[in-house]
Amino acid sequence: MNNAQQLISDYSAQVVQRPHATTLTLDERAERFRLLKSLLVEQNAVLIAHYYVDPLLQQLAQESGGFVGDSLEMAKFGKNAASDTLIVAGVKFMGETAKILSPHKRVLVPTLEANCSLDLSCPITEFSAFCDQHPDRTVVVYANTSALVKARADWVVTSSIAVPIIEHLSELGEKIIWAPDRYLGDYLQRQTGADMLLWQGSCIVHEAFKANTLKRLKQDYPDAAVLVHPESPQEVIALADVVGSTTQLIKAAQTVPQTTCIVATERGIFYKMQLAAPDKILIQAPSGGNGATCKSCVHCPWMAMNSLDNLAQVLSTGTNEITLSLELCLEAIKPLNRMLAFNFTQHPSS
Repeated sequence: MNNAQQLISDYSAQVVQRPHATTLTLDERAERFRLLKSLLVEQNAVLIAHYYVDPLLQQLAQESGGFVGDSLEMAKFGKNAASDTLIVAGVKFMGETAKILSPHKRVLVPTLEANCSLDLSCPITEFSAFCDQHPDRTVVVYANTSALVKARADWVVTSSIAVPIIEHLSELGEKIIWAPDRYLGDYLQRQTGADMLLWQGSCIVHEAFKANTLKRLKQDYPDAAVLVHPESPQEVIALADVVGSTTQLIKAAQTVPQTTCIVATERGIFYKMQLAAPDKILIQAPSGGNGATCKSCVHCPWMAMNSLDNLAQVLSTGTNEITLSLELCLEAIKPLNRMLAFNFTQHPSS
């Protein structure tokens, strides 16, 4: 086990032992929402939440004029928001991405402890040395990385646009370094045929999905559509009817003809997915098959650290601010802007 893997293991052990928040009654929830909405107004702040955080945070974001989406959509919303302060409920790299796109805004997060196994698995010193060993290769990194890793890259991509960008670079004859997720990298390589060197990171949530248990579930629901995130192992992706990003999977739940969907991604997506496709039966894909590190890892332990309580704390105190130097923001925004410009040329109305 290398240092990054040990760090991930230590973080996971600490987080999963934390007690879950007490369930609120409807009256308590209404009162908590009223107070939090008042604090957001007082701070001229907007709440931006990821699909994977507590549904209560997603609901509050929607009701208070904020936003729920994937990491890049969150950062773009924050950039365009009139608010001076952005509250990013997700994991730390998402707060950093918001700060990169909005360097002159204050960016706060409910907890600075909310990390990401992909981010942790790609420390800048080791990754930069790896890139230096292959100077002839274009460096493409996933959005699930630190600001420092983004600044070292030529391109930053999300799962929704990774395939066309890798195809584009391959058509130009470019050889690629991909980081950090090895499963997504393998999927991109098989989809495009590109010459790619893969960094060996992984997501502890998506890596936990197992083909053998998914096959058994498919036998129980033979008419179900299987929706899989591409951070999953190849054997799981091979069983999918739809492979896509969080946003793409939500859209797929609306459009597939099947009435039942087996969903292989973090279970926090079910809140938004059920709202988008209320007529569909949604089933969580199983994890914890042979070789898994826990019985069910389908809930990210770091996403679970976001709560109404620590949101109230950060709004009241202004703590947990994401601070990046302007110089770092200016370097990290270059590969992000390449992706945004590419996306505009492909989808000018988006």
